[in-house]
Parts: sequence; C-alpha cells; structure tokens
Amino acid sequence: MKLTVVLALASVAMAAKLPTAQRPVAILRSGQVNPDENGAHSSDFEAENGIVFQFSGSEGVNGGANMIGTFSYPQEDGSLAEVKFVANENGYQPESSLLPVAPAFPHPIPQFVLDQIEFARLEDERKAREEAAAARQ
Repeated sequence: MKLTVVLALASVAMAAKLPTAQRPVAILRSGQVNPDENGAHSSDFEAENGIVFQFSGSEGVNGGANMIGTFSYPQEDGSLAEVKFVANENGYQPESSLLPVAPAFPHPIPQFVLDQIEFARLEDERKAREEAAAARQ
C-alpha cells in the first residue's frame, strides 16, 4: 500500500513538471495574390493569438523584389508590438518604436577639432589643385 501511494505521488510530481500542451492557434485570415505579369504580389495573414502580417510588393528595377508591409504581435505585457517596413534596392528598412535609437552625440565638438578638420579639407583641395596643374603640364 505504501509503495502504491509513493508511486502515485511521484507520478503526480513528475506530471506537474511536464509542460502543458498548447492548443493550435486558429488562422483567422490568410490571403495571397501571386505575382502577375508585372510581378505584383501580396499576402495577408491574421492569427487568433493576435499575430498580423501584411505585405505587398512588385518586381524591382534591377530584378529584385520591392516590398512594403507591416507586422504586429502581442507582447507579454499586453501591449502590441508593431513594425512597418520597406524592402527594396536599399535593403530592409524597418520602423518601430521597439527599435533602438542611437543616443545623441554626447558633447559638442571643440573648436580646435573643427579647425583641424577645416585645415585638412583645405590641404586636400590645395593638393588636388597642384596635382591637376601638374597633369596639365
């Protein structure tokens, strides 16, 4: 009898440690328009858990795909994470309040540094003029 009770308690403890199976997430909306003769295409997706993804695109000038779209998903704190994006010849360009932003330059640039930068620029211009004049002779 004691062995049965111990085994029952052990199996309950082990079952409590096992992760619970998650139920499948229902897809509420899913649409796709395949490329037409101009390469235009789009896709639209929404899941029951709050994930939404939409994009449309077309063939780029250089043969790549140009796309614009958005996606969003709920975060653990209940807020909604949203990202807008453009993807084209200039790369992937996301926009979101979630993305880090570089801090402002920490201090003003001292005048002597600005003077040195200007001096170097003038020296480069003088050297380029001298080289151009030498090449003409």
